[in-house]
Amino acid sequence: MFRKYLMVCQFIAIAFFNLHLSSLKSYAQKTAAVDDAVATIRIDLNKTIGPMYPAWAWFGYDEPNYTYMKDGKKLLSEIAALSPVPVYVRAHSLLVSGDGQAALKWGSTNAYTEDANGNPVYNWKIIDSIFDTYIQRGMKPLAQIGFMPQALSTKPEPYRHYWKPGDPYSDIITGWAYPPKDYNKWAELVYQWVKHSVQRYGQKEVESWYWELWNEPNGFYWKASMEEFFKLYDYTADAVKRALPSAKIGGINVAGTGGQGAQKWLHAFVKHCFSDTNYVTKKIGAPVDAILFHAKGAPQLVNGHVRMNMGTQLRDIEAGFKLVASYPQLKNIPVIIGESDPEGCAACGMHTNPENAYRNGTMYSSYTAASLAREYALADQYKVNFKGAVSWSFEFENQPWFFGFRDLATNGVDKPVLNVFRMFGMMKGKRVYIHSDRGYDLRTALDSSFRRSYPDINGLACKDAHEATVMLWNYHDDDVKQGGKQVTVQLNGLPQQVYMHHYRIDDEHSNSYEVWKKMGSPKNPSAEQIAQLEKAGQLQLLGSPEWIKTDKGEAIVRMTLPSQGVSLLKFDW
Repeated sequence: MFRKYLMVCQFIAIAFFNLHLSSLKSYAQKTAAVDDAVATIRIDLNKTIGPMYPAWAWFGYDEPNYTYMKDGKKLLSEIAALSPVPVYVRAHSLLVSGDGQAALKWGSTNAYTEDANGNPVYNWKIIDSIFDTYIQRGMKPLAQIGFMPQALSTKPEPYRHYWKPGDPYSDIITGWAYPPKDYNKWAELVYQWVKHSVQRYGQKEVESWYWELWNEPNGFYWKASMEEFFKLYDYTADAVKRALPSAKIGGINVAGTGGQGAQKWLHAFVKHCFSDTNYVTKKIGAPVDAILFHAKGAPQLVNGHVRMNMGTQLRDIEAGFKLVASYPQLKNIPVIIGESDPEGCAACGMHTNPENAYRNGTMYSSYTAASLAREYALADQYKVNFKGAVSWSFEFENQPWFFGFRDLATNGVDKPVLNVFRMFGMMKGKRVYIHSDRGYDLRTALDSSFRRSYPDINGLACKDAHEATVMLWNYHDDDVKQGGKQVTVQLNGLPQQVYMHHYRIDDEHSNSYEVWKKMGSPKNPSAEQIAQLEKAGQLQLLGSPEWIKTDKGEAIVRMTLPSQGVSLLKFDW
């Protein structure tokens, strides 16, 4: 009897196993079928979504003294050249005391000191060198008012930090992060700076800038209370407006916008600006001409490879947009994402932070394309006046080649990510309808990022009077290269004949990093090698431009889009 019972159990177990195995096979076959399917992207150039405003044309960095150095000037020239509109630039430490020597996460201008009697001494030489570099290239400052000069700091020692990658991030917090011991002297410093700027560059020019106070006061960067910061804001904003009543000033560049702490700061800031008593004027309210907050992703090292987390960055942005949309007083006020990046520390290289190994290659490029497209979509959804998203990435002087910093160029050679901005620079007119049957919807991207068994094959499309542009990407959070995906692009709304350029970023195109590796990763490339790298760092065509005849305004373009690759199709007529 027991034997018969055992046989029945074995039969049931085998049947269950076979059924489970059959389910796994079915799931694997479905997954493979999805993975191998041709992605179809449909574009209707006659269906407008909204304007293609240059929200991407904003950049920033920690080390202001890199601005006027050789590679800094070269990169700024290239950034200015790729944009059809003036690029805004934000830099830390513009009022920090010191000798002007640059270091990681450090910079100084020595704009303010005091004589033996405690009287202010203003010196604009280094700040002028920084802003002159921008203005000469047609760029505009997103002028950050900070940090605290040593002579004004309530805790002047220690002041200069000597942080290096691998050290605790909190080591950078020294005397520059403290409030002023004399608010009137601080206000006079701000007043004199704005007044000097108007005298040097002209009222019309300075009116086109944005001014903002400090950086991430809810995090490491401010060593005092929220109320004390609002007091600093009132004194600062009043000084700016006294020097130039038409100047634009805003705040407050909180970190971790989606978190409860940051939300508390943002709501309190809005309340302060519209309902509280001003510390200077004693009247209700304070001027606010822009709302700024930060948004960061969170990569990890998983099973030996980098896994990005764009969802956390997008949720920060959604939280910020949602907050702005909830206040009628903020309707139409420009919204600037003061830092918008895959993670939080540009100077933390991949050797000390292996989760940052995405930065040299095409992962950074495809991430940037896919994330910026979602930022436009979120702005549409919440109907905010989205002005710009600052990519906190520049360059680092006198560092090893391709050291894994979050930068746009290394030793004067452009990295692949800069070519995404070159692509964006060619997109203008109106954003138009686009749909991909292999793309992640916005809600999925926000809630769970890009982690499914298939990549996000998606795009952004625009139409202008005599041209159309389509940016396409093959993105996944896991930085594991897979085979290229077949993509069919169906366009509707074209004239009878168009001239198409196809630009590409992948392992073989617009990619100085792969060329450098093929050279043997030289620590000191020769002049000839540097010339090759500079050429490889430029945006390249996939093939020769070609004329395409359309059928009743419709055209089909087929391609293989590599893993983490980005394409730009440009149609002229």
